Amino acid sequence: METTKCLIVGSGPAGFTAAIYAGRAGLSPILYEGLVPGGQLTTTSEVENFPGYPDGVSGTVMMDDLRRQAGRFGAEVRSGEVTAVDFSRTPFVITVDGSQTIEAQSVIIATGATARYLGLPSERKFMGMGVSACAVCDGFFYRDRDVAVVGGGDSACEEALYLAGICRKVYLIVRKDFLRASDTMQRRVFDNPKIEVLFGHVTEEILGDENGVTGVRLASGRVLEVEGFFLGIGHEPRTEVFRGQVELDDQGYVVVGAGSTQTSVRGVFAAGDVADKVYQQAITAAAAGCKAAFDCERFLNGED
Repeated sequence: METTKCLIVGSGPAGFTAAIYAGRAGLSPILYEGLVPGGQLTTTSEVENFPGYPDGVSGTVMMDDLRRQAGRFGAEVRSGEVTAVDFSRTPFVITVDGSQTIEAQSVIIATGATARYLGLPSERKFMGMGVSACAVCDGFFYRDRDVAVVGGGDSACEEALYLAGICRKVYLIVRKDFLRASDTMQRRVFDNPKIEVLFGHVTEEILGDENGVTGVRLASGRVLEVEGFFLGIGHEPRTEVFRGQVELDDQGYVVVGAGSTQTSVRGVFAAGDVADKVYQQAITAAAAGCKAAFDCERFLNGED
């Protein structure tokens, strides 16, 4: 059976940064890209808030840059999805694509999280062309324009408030007749003159043309003329394969120690959105990947 000192699961900013640092430390890491090589960022048309790209960069190009940089320092990047793990014994046993197995002295989990979507065909059609699941990432492109946010919890309210500071008008589409957000968040939303809350409405279709989103049709028949449509209905961490192997919280995120990337299993670390339900930015994921590589190196050297 093949063996490795360090195996990295996931290929977003966290996974590739971990591979860069682990490679430079001489760990010769193996990284499996998973079902979505490059992670969520590859669905973003342009990234403008990642340091080092003053003119912006497409998510795909940025991930290609990170992939090549990881390879430069000896990381082996492989296609394939990790479909099972056994962390009950050491070295750990990882199964890839249901059949291939590999033993690893340490593992870095960097599988990320995926935004929840409504499931509309038009939602996917206009992804990156007006549809976004990250106001901080893409809100800048809609400065002084009208946009819509769907959701009724803290995530949706945070998105709406952020966009209200940039956009001309923000519609908050809420399926129920009340907000689930905290009282403080609700007050901020209701007190903001740029935000109009539409209770009891369901998004039926996102409208657009070859240039992108032009509006949103609600089930009531009302059409909102907007150029941006933001999802604010939460994220789902990609942790199903690790359930029962490491501790997860009630939302499915990997639990790590305070100020650390160490999981409940010694020698298994987690970095990026898979363990972060607060910030969920490319730069914070990359920083966590760096920390995971350091933690992994110390573990392998017996310094933890």
